[in-house]
Amino acid sequence: MASLDPKDNPSRPWTLLSPALTAILLLLVIPVCFIAVYSFWLRTATGADVAGFHLDNWAEVLTDSFYRDILLFTLWIAFATTVICALVGYVPAYFIATTQYRHKAFLLLLLMLPFWISYIIRTMSWINILGVSGVVNVALQWVGLTGEPLQMLYNQWTVIVGLVHFLLPFMILNLYVSLYGIDRNLVDAARSLGCTGWQAFREVTLPLSLPGLAAGSLLCFVLAAGTYITPLVLGGPTDAMFANLVFDAIITQLNWPLGSALSLVLLILLGGLVILYNRFVGMSQIAKSFG
Repeated sequence: MASLDPKDNPSRPWTLLSPALTAILLLLVIPVCFIAVYSFWLRTATGADVAGFHLDNWAEVLTDSFYRDILLFTLWIAFATTVICALVGYVPAYFIATTQYRHKAFLLLLLMLPFWISYIIRTMSWINILGVSGVVNVALQWVGLTGEPLQMLYNQWTVIVGLVHFLLPFMILNLYVSLYGIDRNLVDAARSLGCTGWQAFREVTLPLSLPGLAAGSLLCFVLAAGTYITPLVLGGPTDAMFANLVFDAIITQLNWPLGSALSLVLLILLGGLVILYNRFVGMSQIAKSFG
């Protein structure tokens, strides 16, 4: 019988990992390498791509204030979305983790329901809610608060609302996993030592839930910064995010070299954020949330 000890068979772990590593190589590493090569090609006035090592695309992306301003706007939208998700998501996550309701699985099922609906459909539903003839405007006019429809769509706050709607389950799920893993005896011990309920939460529960909060914030920030559907559907002409530039460069202008450079800038920025998170927090908390 073959030994299962890795020391007796050093190649066994790599053999077991080979399918996953092959998939990562074919679906991630090689495509990113192609994108990196494309980013140094040059788009001519005739529409042809000239192969070679040209820094024109990178110089344009890194020096043009147009791209810098949209990148900063993207980071602001992602940051605002993450903060709102953290503030709004903590209460339901805490409730689900601590409730004595015997059908807790039903609450988790309700939390997972949004993942069963298309992201595009969920985003476009806000048009029927906040539009000129949407539910909110109809209700406001019906109760007499407004005499005419309000323009609530196609601005950056509507984009944030759509992103919060999309990303809130990710935040709640990560917070729930972290809160559920806290030993309740620690809270009881704090209460027995004279802490009030708020003090026990502040000194025990909140610090121990920070890994889940960090994991949820990372997911929300990265997904918000990389989205293009929400600003495309709910944003106005001045609310384009960085991913919209990538989409326009590659799909609309067919400028693959410039689109590749833009996508790599966003990839490097968000990848650096993930590396910092892994350095100080670790990726295990995210794995727990989807385990």
